[in-house]
Amino acid sequence: MWRRRDARVQRVAGEASAEHAVKLEPGAEPGPPLADADGAAAAPAAPPAADTAAEAAADAEPFVADPHVAAFFDVDNTLIQGASIILLARGLAKHRFFTARDIAGLAWSQAKFRISGEENADDVAAGRDKALSFVEGRTVAELTELSEEVVDTSMLDRVWPGTRSLVQMHIDAGQQVWLVTATPVMLARVIATRLGLTGALGTVAEEHDGVYTGRLVGDILHGPGKAHAIAKLAEAEGFDLSRCYAYSDSFNDMPMLTMVGNPVAINPDSRLRKYASENGWDVKDFRTVRKAAKKAMPGVLAVGGLAGARAAARSSYGVRAAGSLRRMF
Repeated sequence: MWRRRDARVQRVAGEASAEHAVKLEPGAEPGPPLADADGAAAAPAAPPAADTAAEAAADAEPFVADPHVAAFFDVDNTLIQGASIILLARGLAKHRFFTARDIAGLAWSQAKFRISGEENADDVAAGRDKALSFVEGRTVAELTELSEEVVDTSMLDRVWPGTRSLVQMHIDAGQQVWLVTATPVMLARVIATRLGLTGALGTVAEEHDGVYTGRLVGDILHGPGKAHAIAKLAEAEGFDLSRCYAYSDSFNDMPMLTMVGNPVAINPDSRLRKYASENGWDVKDFRTVRKAAKKAMPGVLAVGGLAGARAAARSSYGVRAAGSLRRMF
């Protein structure tokens, strides 16, 4: 079974994520959360009048989007290659949000996990708290600007073309497309904005007067938390979950995948691949040379590092540090 987390805090995390959901307009900057909007969502603008015979013919049988169907996409290894939190961590390191000593402490927790094969709840909590301490006292505007920099310079070129085509398929069908991710919501919103998606559900960090307090609202949006977030969003938007779609690479996302009528495994881990195959789910794998990709991971995940032999010597340390950060989210 997928890793269990405290049911109450995951419900809080999911509900907070849905309450902070921002419905984006193509080309527009994120606005206030849906929970802050007055009344129902505005109806789409009417299409311009047809001025050609072809357009007139098309208007004879107008396309009508189905407001009851939506698609929910995980981010890491589903939409983009690799872990978004690692790319954000590299951006934080670049702007001196933390030091190599901080990373070393996180790496030690990951080393214990690799040796024992078991996740230590205290280590995960400590890693989460350390990560939050990096942003405590920073402004939402500052982190949003940094997120935009990271997405534009390090993420957009990592989007899987196959997944991007699936996203476009739903957009072309007039359906809402939402990211549902453990990634911090401010980062997820920027990804959604850049890709022209409807919005994003992500981990919510507490903030007061535009400044982060260093605490989460509930917990990291993970496993059952994603299901709670989708359920609350579906209630607000009127989605028929039996007709909706969900895409993920991880067995940890089973709560999300099993709550919709059309679950799809993308680049699945071994447990998800097995479950999907046994239950007749659609499976799509956009990875090409997996072994080569695994061998290349140290160079991709290392945070910082020096050139030449010195970089090579530190590459294994970089992998442990990156892995530790990823496990926080």
